[in-house]
Amino acid sequence: MASLDLRSDPVDLTAALVDIPSVSGDEAIIADAVESALREQAPHLEVARNGNAVLARTNLGRPERIVFAGHLDTVPVNDNLPGHRTSSGEDEVLHGLGTVDMKGGDAVFLHLAATLAEPRHDVTFVFYDCEEVEADRNGLGRIERELPEWLRGDLAVVGEPSNAVVEAGCQGTLRAEIRLDGVRAHTARAWMGTNAIHALADPLRRLAEYEARTVEIDGLTYREGLQAVRVSGGVAGNVVPDEAVLAVNHRFAPDVSVEQAEEHVRTVFDGYDITVVDRSPGALPGLSAPATAELVRAAGGEVAAKLGWTDVARFAALGMPAVNFGPGDPTLAHTRQEHVRTRDIRRVTEVLRTLLAG
Repeated sequence: MASLDLRSDPVDLTAALVDIPSVSGDEAIIADAVESALREQAPHLEVARNGNAVLARTNLGRPERIVFAGHLDTVPVNDNLPGHRTSSGEDEVLHGLGTVDMKGGDAVFLHLAATLAEPRHDVTFVFYDCEEVEADRNGLGRIERELPEWLRGDLAVVGEPSNAVVEAGCQGTLRAEIRLDGVRAHTARAWMGTNAIHALADPLRRLAEYEARTVEIDGLTYREGLQAVRVSGGVAGNVVPDEAVLAVNHRFAPDVSVEQAEEHVRTVFDGYDITVVDRSPGALPGLSAPATAELVRAAGGEVAAKLGWTDVARFAALGMPAVNFGPGDPTLAHTRQEHVRTRDIRRVTEVLRTLLAG
C-alpha cells in the first residue's frame, strides 16, 4: 500500500498523491492510502469508506459545518507520470498528471484534516471517485444515495483548480442533438434525393446569429453560450446523405433552471426534431450565506464567477451554497503539460486554515 504523510508540507503531499496512478475506475490504491492515513494520523475524525470514496468528519457540535470535496481520479495517463519539479523564478512548479485536476486540492484538504483537530466549524472531507467520467458513475451521486447525511452542511468547498481564487456557483450545461432526414440517391442523380447535410444550413445560420445573454448575479458576471460541437452524416463518397445530426451545447447562467434552458433551446430550433442527451443544473453563487462570506473574507475579498460546470452544482441541488477553490490553472487540466505552482498550493492552505482556525 502507498504511504502518505498527511502532516508533511502540502506541496510534498501533492507530489506523493500524483505518483499514485488513479485513472477513473482504478482508484482503489489511492483510496486505500487515503483511508489508512486518515485512520492513523487523524484520530479526531470519524472515517468511513464507500466504494473507492473516503469520507471523514468532525463531530464537535459546532453551529456550522463546511464540506470539503475533492475527487481522487484523473483522466488517462499521457506520458506525464511520475511527477517532477522545476523552478520558476522564486517559485517551484510541480508537473504531472493530477497536479491541477485535482490532487493539489486533495493534498490541502488532507493536510488540514490531519493538522486541525478542533476547527472553529465542524468539517466533513469527501474524497471521491469517478468524477472524470460519465455522471452516473460519479462517486458523489453514490454517496448521496447511500450516505446522504455525509453531504449535509452550510457550505461546500470543491477543490477544483481556480487559480487559488474563490469561484462562486457555476453555469449549467445542456447537450442536444438536432436530427434531419433526407432521401438517399446516387450523387450522379442528386436531383432524385434530398441532402440531409445541406438541410443543416438553417439551424447553423440560427446558431451563427444567436446572441447569448450576459447575466450579473451577486455582482458576478456569467456569460452564456450556444455552440455547435459536432456534425455527423454521410453514407459514402457517391451517395446523397439521408440523415445528418447537429450536436449543440448550451451553457446557461445559474438563474435559469434546466427546464427553462431546455425550453430555450427548443425555441431557438423551433420546427426541428430535438433530443436532449444530457443536462445538468447550474449553481447560484450564494455569496450572502454567512459561511460563504467568511470564506471570501479569508481569501481577501476576491471572488469570481465560475464559467463552466463542476460538482458545486450537486451541492447546490442539496440546498447549500457551494464554491470552487483550489490551486492550479484550470486551463491546464487534462493536458499533457499539466502543472501547478507551489505558491497556489500554499495560498489555498493558508486561506482555508484561516477560515477554520481563525
